[in-house]
Amino acid sequence: MNTPKEQADSQRNFFQDVHEVVRLIPPGRVSTYGAIAHYLGARHGARMVGYALIAAVPARGLEQVPAQRVVNRNGLLTGRHHFATPTAMQETLEAEGVRVADDQVQDFKKVFWDPAQELI
Repeated sequence: MNTPKEQADSQRNFFQDVHEVVRLIPPGRVSTYGAIAHYLGARHGARMVGYALIAAVPARGLEQVPAQRVVNRNGLLTGRHHFATPTAMQETLEAEGVRVADDQVQDFKKVFWDPAQELI
């Protein structure tokens, strides 16, 4: 059994891995919590990817994590309530060229970025 410190280190490393993958998503593309979890070997870890993105506050000199590029498996902006304003996630995606309507990415299959395919 892991000690609390070992568990914290493991979680921190997973969070860092999530942040690294999300930084690789090109502007104008989106990925999903599940695709990132699967790529990192945590097949059922989509919720943990979400927690990692919530923890990705731009602080301590860390490179910003473009969390707006991660949506749910249907292309919905489910993380939007973690941004500064209710529309900030959509506005940032649209500034990158991603079309969004009713909190859903349009042409989702076309703009979907799968790390398992792209990072081979």
